[in-house]
Amino acid sequence: MIVPKPVNHESRPGSFVLDSRTSLAADPELREVAAWLRGELGPVTAGELLPGPGSGTITLTLGDLPPEAYRLTVGQDVEIVAGGPAGAFYGSQTFRQLLPPAAFRKAATGPFTVPGAYVEDAPRFRWRGCLLDVARHFMTKHDVLRFIDLLALHKLNVLHLHLTDDQGWRIEIKRYPRLTEVGAWRGESQTGWNGAMDGRPHGGYYTQDDLREIVAYAARRHVMVVPEIDLPGHTQAAIAAYPELGNLGTPLEVRTTWGVGVNVLNVEDSTIEFFQNVLDEVLELFPSPYVMLGGDECRKDQWRASPAAQRRMAELGLRDEEELQSWLIHRFDDYLTARGRRLVGWDEILEGGLAPGAVVASWRGELGAVAAARRGHDVINCSNTSLYLDYRQGPGEEEPIPFGTVLTLEDVYAFEPVPEELRGDAAAERVLGAQCGIWTELIDSSRHVDYMAFPRLAAFAETVWSPAGRDLPGFRERLAAHLPRLEAIGVEYRRAAGPLPWQRRPGVPGRPEDPERWQAKLDAWTSNLRTL
Repeated sequence: MIVPKPVNHESRPGSFVLDSRTSLAADPELREVAAWLRGELGPVTAGELLPGPGSGTITLTLGDLPPEAYRLTVGQDVEIVAGGPAGAFYGSQTFRQLLPPAAFRKAATGPFTVPGAYVEDAPRFRWRGCLLDVARHFMTKHDVLRFIDLLALHKLNVLHLHLTDDQGWRIEIKRYPRLTEVGAWRGESQTGWNGAMDGRPHGGYYTQDDLREIVAYAARRHVMVVPEIDLPGHTQAAIAAYPELGNLGTPLEVRTTWGVGVNVLNVEDSTIEFFQNVLDEVLELFPSPYVMLGGDECRKDQWRASPAAQRRMAELGLRDEEELQSWLIHRFDDYLTARGRRLVGWDEILEGGLAPGAVVASWRGELGAVAAARRGHDVINCSNTSLYLDYRQGPGEEEPIPFGTVLTLEDVYAFEPVPEELRGDAAAERVLGAQCGIWTELIDSSRHVDYMAFPRLAAFAETVWSPAGRDLPGFRERLAAHLPRLEAIGVEYRRAAGPLPWQRRPGVPGRPEDPERWQAKLDAWTSNLRTL
C-alpha cells in the first residue's frame, strides 16, 4: 500500500526480516542515501546495519535507469537498483512504506517482516513541489526540517519557501540588517477576515546559518529549496525597514492585516540596486537554479500617483503601469540569467510582456499556464482552485477557519497537472510539473499546517508522481494504510469525518466563498490573461 502509487507493484514469494542482524551495503555513489537509511532504520535494528553475516541484507546499487527511477525487489534480501542517488532514495522510501506502521515510530523495536514484493517506479513530472508560507506566520527551523521530511516521504522534490511579504521578512541579509531588525516583527495579527486582531506581537527570521542547514538537510533528502523574495508588491515589511524603497517618503509599519496591500516598491535605480544586493546574498545561500521573485498582486495606485514613476515610464516609452512592472521584472530576469539562474514568477508577469527566460507559476486557474506554454515558456501548475491547501476541507462552519471555497481530498486527487487545453499539444512538454500551496495568513502553528496539509498533500503527491489517470477507490484503500504511518510520526491530519474536538477553533471567523462570488473573483483574475 504505497503512496504515491508506483508504476508497477507486484507481490512476490518469500519475505524479508528486518532485525538487529540486518546489514546494509551500497555502491560508493550511494553512500549518502545509505547513511540516511541507516538513520531511519537504526531504531528498528538497534544497530548500524553494517555489512556482515546476518538474517538479511539491504543492497543499494546503480543501474541503467533514469536518475529518479528505481527497481525494488524484496525477498530474503532487499535490492534497490537505481539510476542515481535520487532514485535510490525514493526506492528506500518505498521500502520503508512496506514496513508495518509501527516501524515509523521513534521508539520502534523489531523484528519486522516485509512480504515479498517487486516495484518498478519513476516520477511522471520533474517539478513536484509545495509552497510553505513562512512570511505570514513564522515557522521555526525545526518545523521546516520536519516538513521537509514529510515532503520527502511523499517523493516531493521542491520546497518553495515564501520568505518575504507585507507581514514579515524572514531571511537575514547582512548588508541590510534592518530587514530583520524591523521587517521580521509585527505588532499583532489579524485573526480572521472580519478585522479582529489578536493583540500579540509576532515575528522571527532565519539566520544565514539556519538557511544553510535547511538547504543541506533538504538536499540530502533530494528536495530542492527555492527561495521567494517577493517584489514589487507584497513588500511593506521591507519598506518599513527602509522607507526609501517605497513611494510615499513616510515611515510605515510592518503590515498586521491580510489581503492585497497598496504599498509597493518604487522603480528607482537605487531600489533595483538594493534588491540586487539582497539577491547576491540569497544566491549564496540557495544553490537552486530557480529563484522566485513573485510579481503577483501588485497594485499600481502608487505608481499612478508618483511623479517619479510617471517620469520613468515616459523615459522608457512605456504605455502603462503594467508595462512598467514588466520592465522591472525584465531587469531582475537579466540579473539572474547573468548568474546562471532562472526567474520564476506568478502568472501576473505575463501582463505587460513576459521576461524571456522566466518560468511561470500559474495560480489563477490555468489560463496563465496555457498562455505561457504556448509562448514557449516553462510552466508550473499551481492552480488555486485545485491546489491551495489553506482552503477549507469541508462545507459549513466545522473547519478551524472556514476560509475560501471547499477543496476536498477528492478535489485535489482529481487534479491533472497538464491543463485540458494543452493535452495533445506539443506545448504540454513545457509543463514542468505542479505545486501545492500552504499559505499561512490563517495558519499560525505547525500543528495547524499538519491539519491543512494532510491527507490532501498525499493526494497531490500522487498527481505529480504517478502515471496519468486516477483510481480514487484504489487511492482511498492505499491512504487507509498510509494514515497510520502519519500517526506514527506525529502528523495531526484531518480525519475524513471532520476535525477532532481539539482541532476546532470556535470564534475564529473565516471567509467562506459562495459559488457565485467565487466565479466572479476567478473571472476578474483571469480577464487580462484571456487576451494573451
